[in-house]
Amino acid sequence: MSEMSSIQESLQPKLDQLECHFTWDIKKVDLVLTDVLNRLEGQVKMGLGRELGVARTHCSLGYLEFLLEHKEGALTHLLKSETLIKENPGENCDKTLIVTYGNLAWINYHMKNYSECESYLMKLQKINETFPTQSSSVPEVLGEKGWAYLKFSHKYYDRAVEVFQKAVELDPENSEWNAGYAKALYRIEPGTSCTVDSPAIKQLRLTIDDNPDDNASRILLGLKLLFCSKKLMDESEKLMVTALNGSPEDPHVIRYVGKYFRNQGSVDRSIALLMKALEISPDSGFIHHQLAMCYKTKKINLQKEKRLDRGSQTEVNNVRNKCIYYLEKATSLKANFIIAMSELALQYGEKGELSKADSLFQRTFKTAREKNDSVHVVHCFYAEFQQYSNRCEDLAIRHYEECFKMNPHSSEGGRSAKKLMIIAQRCIKFKPDDWKANEILGLIYRNFEGTKSYLATSDNEEDDEYHSNLSECLKGCTING
Repeated sequence: MSEMSSIQESLQPKLDQLECHFTWDIKKVDLVLTDVLNRLEGQVKMGLGRELGVARTHCSLGYLEFLLEHKEGALTHLLKSETLIKENPGENCDKTLIVTYGNLAWINYHMKNYSECESYLMKLQKINETFPTQSSSVPEVLGEKGWAYLKFSHKYYDRAVEVFQKAVELDPENSEWNAGYAKALYRIEPGTSCTVDSPAIKQLRLTIDDNPDDNASRILLGLKLLFCSKKLMDESEKLMVTALNGSPEDPHVIRYVGKYFRNQGSVDRSIALLMKALEISPDSGFIHHQLAMCYKTKKINLQKEKRLDRGSQTEVNNVRNKCIYYLEKATSLKANFIIAMSELALQYGEKGELSKADSLFQRTFKTAREKNDSVHVVHCFYAEFQQYSNRCEDLAIRHYEECFKMNPHSSEGGRSAKKLMIIAQRCIKFKPDDWKANEILGLIYRNFEGTKSYLATSDNEEDDEYHSNLSECLKGCTING
């Protein structure tokens, strides 16, 4: 065995014991690398967060650059992280360096700089000797781990909750870990089925009480309360206005406030805010997508008005074209943006470009399946395309059913159940023993509890009517299967 191989073998077990991005089971296949990289680089460029927060962002960027096989770029970010931490030492400087030093040990190992790797391992050993606990139980390490899980992929949100919860238990007064825990709970808690005392709402309130300047948590609480109950709308809007006044130049705050006003029905106000956010962050796929959703809402509102004359139809077409423009921008800026791709394909179908729509849907299905991400969402959109644009109800039913079976508790699953119910009721009206309609009802019946939980806290009158109709129809029909 060569001396070099011997050194490698002696370092490997020590590296595997470290607490850092390289050992947290963050897989390249789970990430949209360029999207996460661009988002974090944007945060550094805008200087969002405190100096230690920026240092952590550089630490995460170092690992992302490594995954992209840019080892020199990775090293540059990690050294910047080390410098920022040392420039802002504080009482927990050594603990804050643990993850950065771990990443530096790993990157030097991969660059075959074994003496540098050993140097960082020795620094970590000295740090560990100063406190009587494992690195895995250090709140600063847990906090950084939680932020990495939260920022890298929605697939890691459950892990983020678990890690932040442990950090908060160990250091309950730390506003940063409390904020991370609140955001993680917000991400995993369905917006359509929460209560006023849900874990996310409780933690968001606690976080804002602890840090009144945390406008990022304030907007999430405002959105949560809006979805929770219309009775809380006044408090919800007050939170949004306070957040906007407190952080008028923060695109993160502006875009979520824009989303809030769209959900509330103030579409033009939302567009104005999102356009302002776009001036600050012109390359944000999320902001372009939110603008597209505003124009989709405007289009739907126009279509709901009295019978459209030729002039009104022209206006609808113009608004749809704006929706398509922003969706095309969103999908070009953010790779594998599945929901935006699905929305875009649906709009192509509405416009009459059926072949173009179907081609994009097939590409979106392929992407979603390869990533094992949001396949049920694509089924729902494709079903709507088949039902309304391609006029193929059998295919629509098949894809609504696939969506519902895959994820009955999601908003798309609930939407698919409603569409299926309407189709079944129409069939039964003309033929009570229609086998297809009863088969649909059987599927919904087997998932009835999940559907009820989706609709239980809804303030939507259409959902209430659907729930009532479903109950009555299930009572009166023979369920097959």
